[in-house]
Amino acid sequence: MKKLYIKLSLILIVSLPSCKKAVEVDPISTITSASFWKTENDAKGALDGMYVELRGPASLDLFLLGEARSETMSSATAGTLGYDRYYLNSLNTSAAGPSWFSFYRTINAANLLLKYVPDLAFSSPAIKNSFLAQAFTMRAYVYFALVRSWGGVPIRTTPTEGYDPATIQLPRSTKEAVFKLIKDDLDKALGLYTNNTFETGRNKWSKAAAYALKAEVYLWTGKQLNGGAGDFNMALSAINEIQTADVQLLSNYNDIFRYTNKGNKEVLMASRFQLLEGGHNYFQNMYVSTLSNVSQTTRDIVGALGVGNTGNSIIQLSTLVRDQFSIDDQRRDGTFFEIRDNANKFVTSITTKGSGVVDAGVRHFRNDVILYRYADVLLMKAEAKNALSLDPSPEINFVRQRAYGSKFSSYTYVNGTKAQNDDAILKERLLELSAEGKRWWDLVRFGKAFDLVPSLQSKKGQDYLLLFPIGTALRSLEPLVTENPGWQ
Repeated sequence: MKKLYIKLSLILIVSLPSCKKAVEVDPISTITSASFWKTENDAKGALDGMYVELRGPASLDLFLLGEARSETMSSATAGTLGYDRYYLNSLNTSAAGPSWFSFYRTINAANLLLKYVPDLAFSSPAIKNSFLAQAFTMRAYVYFALVRSWGGVPIRTTPTEGYDPATIQLPRSTKEAVFKLIKDDLDKALGLYTNNTFETGRNKWSKAAAYALKAEVYLWTGKQLNGGAGDFNMALSAINEIQTADVQLLSNYNDIFRYTNKGNKEVLMASRFQLLEGGHNYFQNMYVSTLSNVSQTTRDIVGALGVGNTGNSIIQLSTLVRDQFSIDDQRRDGTFFEIRDNANKFVTSITTKGSGVVDAGVRHFRNDVILYRYADVLLMKAEAKNALSLDPSPEINFVRQRAYGSKFSSYTYVNGTKAQNDDAILKERLLELSAEGKRWWDLVRFGKAFDLVPSLQSKKGQDYLLLFPIGTALRSLEPLVTENPGWQ
């Protein structure tokens, strides 16, 4: 761990601008790109640093961008701390939500690798190609998050290594240009991965994870950029490649998220969080701290979950969503738990799938943030098949069979019309993936945000709301960046 922090520090120093007037440093102690990028171990440190940078967006911002504006969230017991602006869809240019700076730091880490790794000597070509493939995949993933959230964004394909306004202040590119870069990067990455295996922990990009990203990208462009059947076929082909890898549905839904079961065979890619490292992830906001006046039955269960520790209880799964889970569905208990008082009156709910680990009597929210897992992929396959007028019921039922177990026969899905199938797939994604940072982007992709999000149902036709505002704070630092139309 100490070695990782040292390497990361060097990488950050390399990418920071110098300020000669403020601090005079003897040249012999100066670390520059030219002096750092010498060996395979240097590149390994930079690669590790890229994944550390991903933890910034993964700890909260990916959830705020990808889910918080959907119908899944509501206020909990400790006030809103501004989170209500998301699920009430009352963002504005002064309170615009996350900025994109942490995302561009991750992109910059990838760009550094893509610039310097090709000229380094490696112990084997396969290792060098793997480093480059991971960097291309990371850049594609981050740009995919950006373009879905803000539309066209500045495209940076070279690292920022100084402070030249002409270099670092860029205007927005079109969303079409961003998607072209994403697809090109994925093609390059998939041509560089040498096999379809996973590294231990499944917390680094792999060929299978890159194919999952490719499938989601092409589903998006097929629906949102009129890519049509060609894009849906690309998504389907990518998913078929994933199914040749070492992936499976775990029989127990809870086991996917257990702190002690990180990197299990359902996971394709996750951002790693560890007990001895600083910082919680966003699940802390969906958990309670100290409670009083709760029933003994609830206290017995909740006590086992470690209540009375570090949860914030700012947001919870909404009643609208909780009520859609059948009591027969193991995903219900695997997703949330309802806390009731001595009169059996509902108090709040906690999200169980990200409940972390208790150490020395304190709960730490250090579950990995899963970016792709196999159930998600199966439901993407159902979505692609339905878009191509193929029967999506096998994939829907495969996911349901795990969820309902011995009672599955009562929940078997039968192929319907294309609209009925889309509704079934979208609901299945809700039940399977709630609180995993997917729902808002699912609703936008399916064209259902104004139908299913209560705070948007009276705003149909105001399509600008599907993007986030850039915001005055960010634009004050990026003078060439224009605001999204409708948010001015």
